[in-house]
Amino acid sequence: MRTLLRLVVAAAIAAAAGVSIAAQAQNPDQQGFRFKSGVELVNVTATVSDDTGRFVPGLTKDDFVVYDNDAPQDITQFSNERVPVSLGILLDVSGSMTPDKMSSARAAITRMIDQLLGPDDELFFGTFSDRPHILQEWTTDRTAIRRAVSRAEAFGGTALYDAVADALPIAASGKHQKKAILVISDGNDNNSRISVSELRQAIRESEVLVYALGVDGSVSPDRNRIITRPPSRPPIPIPFPFPGGGRIGGRPFPFETPGGGQIFGGTGGRRYPSRTSIDERVNPDALRQITDDTGGRTEIVRGFDDLDSATSRIADELSKQYYLGYARTGDRDGTWHSIRVEVKGGRRYTIRARRGYVAS
Repeated sequence: MRTLLRLVVAAAIAAAAGVSIAAQAQNPDQQGFRFKSGVELVNVTATVSDDTGRFVPGLTKDDFVVYDNDAPQDITQFSNERVPVSLGILLDVSGSMTPDKMSSARAAITRMIDQLLGPDDELFFGTFSDRPHILQEWTTDRTAIRRAVSRAEAFGGTALYDAVADALPIAASGKHQKKAILVISDGNDNNSRISVSELRQAIRESEVLVYALGVDGSVSPDRNRIITRPPSRPPIPIPFPFPGGGRIGGRPFPFETPGGGQIFGGTGGRRYPSRTSIDERVNPDALRQITDDTGGRTEIVRGFDDLDSATSRIADELSKQYYLGYARTGDRDGTWHSIRVEVKGGRRYTIRARRGYVAS
């Protein structure tokens, strides 16, 4: 009887331990989280190019040094191989997008997803005019993306900043470590609820690479000088932090489906009059404000005939980047931490990587 009792007690203890382990696995924010308290992995995607603009291959972890607030970090994660990407594509479908422009944009996007991206890359596709819409959620099915691209129709104003703001949480939910957004637009924002300064702050709180292709017929023939107008509406700074979950400055923004459903609810916040952006030229400076902090970039092309080559360069870059990771310790105090990536040995390379993060 005593032996039987011991076995029963042992079995009960084992069962209780199993339940506890299972509970910790399902609720890592409880006891298991305390073990990791104060430690956070900071992910950095770096693009390294030489003085001709060509990607520099073959670098190793020992070739890099990463600074966090000017303090060198121990690189614990590294990869120099092509990794799949979770990529969101946002297309401007405002009134300035003529049928010829739409046709060229659809062709460039279709070629990019069919021929330039990897089969493991997942995609979502959205459009924006007066407001942003998502036409296809995350998928690796290229046919589904092509169908969504073919449904895009032009009308209304240009809510570019709202589109990127609403796409950020979606991009952050992608299954791959590398997450990116590509914006294709021929005009300047004139209909967003959010300002470019607000959007920039929200982007700084994410790990999403943001790329922009601006199509501007006002580029001079030598393509080195870009003629632009001032923004149609000056930025209106509003205090942060950005709480996430599809909310900017505490206000929800809707990201609607074609049937009218919202992924992120709410229609509050300020609203600017809708107007067709036929006379609104692309604003490279504003685009760079939302791309350059992330390690992405803005490229301005002369016309939609050049869109194919531009999307090719973006796809090629996404396939030839270095991944660096380091463990950050300390409190999440909401302060800005600058990131600087260098290649050792005094080699004069151009390195693009995220410029920092908010510890929150």
